[in-house]
Amino acid sequence: MIIINAAKLVLTGNKLNDKMYRRHSGYPGGLKEVPYKKLMQIMPERAMEHAVKGMLPHNKLGAQMYTKLKVYKGETHPHQAQQAEIWTIQ
Repeated sequence: MIIINAAKLVLTGNKLNDKMYRRHSGYPGGLKEVPYKKLMQIMPERAMEHAVKGMLPHNKLGAQMYTKLKVYKGETHPHQAQQAEIWTIQ
């Protein structure tokens, strides 16, 4: 699946300021938290990947489906040969 225009992702309510992207290095005190407002400025692709990964099944099939996900910040992507169909969501 190819997702383009990840930079146009919209969060409703006050989630842009309140919601945190968390990751842990595995070491004591290794929790890193970044607010979504900052994440959307730096890496909007990561925010979209995180949202889609949460919607997939949490098993081997979901992991395999996640490997096929390609997310791009803007309109351009290198997958023109696959003749991707455009889905408009309203």
